[in-house]
Amino acid sequence: MNAIKNKLILALFVSIFQFGNAQNISVDEGYTPEYLVNDVLINSTCANVFNITVSGGNFATGEKSYGFFDGVGTSFPFQNGIILSTGKINNAPGPNSYLSDDGGSMGWNGDNDLNTALGLSNSFNATILEFDFIPLGNKISFDYIFSSEQYLTNPSANQCNFTDGFAFLLKEASSTTYQNLAVVPGTNTPVKVNTVRGSGTICPPANAAYFDAFNDINHPTNYNGQTKVLTAESDVTPGETYHIKLVIADEGNYRYDSAIFLGGGSFNFTIDIGDDRLIANGNPLCQGENLVVDATQTGATAYQWFQNSIAIPGATNATYNITSAGDYLVEINYGPTCQTTGSIKIEYAEDLIINEDTFTLCDADTNQDGITLFDLDVIKNQLFTNLPTNYVVSFFETTTSTSALSSNYTNTIAYNHTIYARVINIQGCYTNYPIFLKVTTFDEIILDEEIGLCENDVLILNAGPGFSSYLWDTNPPQNSQQILIASAGTYHVTLTNANNCSKIKTFTIIASGIAIIEDIIINDFQENNTATIQISSSSVGDYEFSLDGINYQDSNVFSNLNAGEYIVYVQDKNGCGIVFEKFYILDYPKYFTPNGDGYNDTWFIDNLDKRNLENSIISIFDRYGKLLKQINGSGERWNGTFNETNLPSTDYWFEIKLTNEKIIKGHFSLKR
Repeated sequence: MNAIKNKLILALFVSIFQFGNAQNISVDEGYTPEYLVNDVLINSTCANVFNITVSGGNFATGEKSYGFFDGVGTSFPFQNGIILSTGKINNAPGPNSYLSDDGGSMGWNGDNDLNTALGLSNSFNATILEFDFIPLGNKISFDYIFSSEQYLTNPSANQCNFTDGFAFLLKEASSTTYQNLAVVPGTNTPVKVNTVRGSGTICPPANAAYFDAFNDINHPTNYNGQTKVLTAESDVTPGETYHIKLVIADEGNYRYDSAIFLGGGSFNFTIDIGDDRLIANGNPLCQGENLVVDATQTGATAYQWFQNSIAIPGATNATYNITSAGDYLVEINYGPTCQTTGSIKIEYAEDLIINEDTFTLCDADTNQDGITLFDLDVIKNQLFTNLPTNYVVSFFETTTSTSALSSNYTNTIAYNHTIYARVINIQGCYTNYPIFLKVTTFDEIILDEEIGLCENDVLILNAGPGFSSYLWDTNPPQNSQQILIASAGTYHVTLTNANNCSKIKTFTIIASGIAIIEDIIINDFQENNTATIQISSSSVGDYEFSLDGINYQDSNVFSNLNAGEYIVYVQDKNGCGIVFEKFYILDYPKYFTPNGDGYNDTWFIDNLDKRNLENSIISIFDRYGKLLKQINGSGERWNGTFNETNLPSTDYWFEIKLTNEKIIKGHFSLKR
């Protein structure tokens, strides 16, 4: 009885295990690279593919990092295809119950082309599938899914900067420059963990429309997340030889494997015969419109056109004139066993009827040239208020223009300019609606004014004659040509001319008054003697400065001043008054000549007493430091003698101890 029970339990376990496995993908490492490319990925009777190679991890256990996968009976989007991984593909089947990495036991080289394409510096564990091909059509495409263990949820924000890299690198065989086809649709951004990612985790979402899911434990693959099915595609030149390199690698470390799943049979060589003309795309054919499509291909032996999967009788030329809606397909034969296709979908829409109108605007800028800025959204809201909500209004320069004008539009023809509103109905058909733009001008010259207002004074502000109306922003508003003011500030007047165009003139009234000199800061006994005139903070005005009352400067600093007496004049630029004050610059003579000619016979410091420094002590020394003479600042002088003996011509040193305790040292020359 126990034996029977044990067998039943074992049978039940095996049944459950097999049922569980049926929900997960399976992998097979036994196929050759040629089989994987020719019979799994491309699966075409006329694919001209050669030089097929694959490289990756060959583990000690005999396992590989590439091979075949089978998704039949699972929720995985692909029925089968090729898997390229940064680790063992035997880790790829679900459930998603453990971390897929190789524990550092196996490591191999990265790929320089991948590094260049993605800007990497440290890729390794690269798995590469590459081959040459000669396309018959002018376009290739294939489907893929990128899966990765690096699609983590919330363990650490550090994960946001880690991502393995992969690329689908295409080039002409004679070229050295690759184009990466594994990019976010409509961009040049490579698809990676941090460029295609969903929301709800520590890391911010990125291009979430292309992200499928963060996987739970029951997922048919053992990866934490994956993209939706994406399509890599490129235009090619029929008959040219191309090289494609499909490569994936770890970046930074061996942990957290990633994989590319290539959809079986999805590598297609097709003919691009034009964009679909669909209502949803905004480009359906309008009633009565024909479309000639051209599928001409070099080397083709026969053509057959189909509409809605039914062969069109007699439609066996390379071109076909479409006159009705439908799904069109052309089969192109290159021989008894080689065929390519091209397809296009066509929809038609209804026509509509609309009227005309005019929009007038004043020239709003300073250059009154009949050119101004129109807000086309305002025009649209005023002229098309009764259109159905599913109609789209865009503006164009001409009836044949294809580039819509921006809502902020500047007319290019002065004064009178016609543009066109293209009103598109829900089917995508349109009528060109002429919009007459008229620009009226404000030709009068308006200049803003800045005026000073002296203390206790009043001003009359005059906006000038010749306008149909005036409006001052005073409280209360005034509508006269001129107003009387008694306080500083900014005053605006809106002037309207005979064209009913307006401009604003601004009067900036600046409070002004006579200056109060608070201090004169003197920096003397220097190579460059200066005087800085400090005006009291209570002074209100715009001031200029002068040392002669004639030549004025804006700077309050005077430089390169010689020793002597000065008068500084401070004048308000707005005519509110002038003040002046005397000051003295001190310095020492650089030499003297005690030769008895009555000129420069003594050495002294002039004007010390004018600076209230008459009690200063000046000590004179010879070159050896011997004190020769002391004089005060009240006018005493040295005649070049010591003990009534003339001293020789040479340099002598001095030290000035000013009354304010400042000490100045230097030397001068005695010349005989």
